[in-house]
Amino acid sequence: MEKTVLFEVRERVAYITLNRPDKKNAINRAMRKEIQDAYLRVKTDPGIWAAVLTGNGEVFCSGKDLMEKNLPEDDDGSIMSNDELYLFQRFIYKPIVLALNGPCLAQGGGFALNADIVVFSERASIGWPQVKRGISSVSGPSFLPHAIPWNQAMACLMRGKFIEADEALRLGIANEVVPHGQLLQVAERWAREILENAPLAVCAIKEAARRGQEIPAMDRMYQARDVANRVLLSQDSKEGITAFKEKRKANWVGR
Repeated sequence: MEKTVLFEVRERVAYITLNRPDKKNAINRAMRKEIQDAYLRVKTDPGIWAAVLTGNGEVFCSGKDLMEKNLPEDDDGSIMSNDELYLFQRFIYKPIVLALNGPCLAQGGGFALNADIVVFSERASIGWPQVKRGISSVSGPSFLPHAIPWNQAMACLMRGKFIEADEALRLGIANEVVPHGQLLQVAERWAREILENAPLAVCAIKEAARRGQEIPAMDRMYQARDVANRVLLSQDSKEGITAFKEKRKANWVGR
């Protein structure tokens, strides 16, 4: 069977591509397993310092595959649910750049709002149309009202309306909107610019920020200090200070 997710690593960057273009990259069981495997590899492989996530075809992701029939006996707990996948993504303490190649619907929005950098193609949009089908959403109300002003989030979610690329940029969901043909090039540029810096320090920034989002300010500061102190013991920290003193570019090793 053709893979539903393509995965490759080039120069410390993992490229993850949703690959069911004929089904608008709807998430079925096979895709969930392959996304899970890709995320585990990104999280645990010390040779991967960042990831770029995108989709093949005209749609980034249309959400859950509503046509797939899942039998209870098929669910043995070994494959994450859609909700568990983007929560797992949220706490991968490595930079994740999302290259949004087209419309991003429902559960697909969970991937977008839990990425670190989001680059929109001019053809891209994001939305949660569940209310039009008489159902509710998890990723939309869980993350969108924390990413943009409440009234803007409700205007999107309660009407099932899509946020187009230019509006996503204005609201702060998109870091950049680019011509469609330049999408991957720009997403890779973001990843490479991040990786000019010490990878352990970059990961520590993300860890402290993610873990601190829901706790009081004082606890956030103590937690961030603990993470920062850990990084100070690294080989890269010593190299960064030495390179600064010697007025040269640092040579990062990720240790």
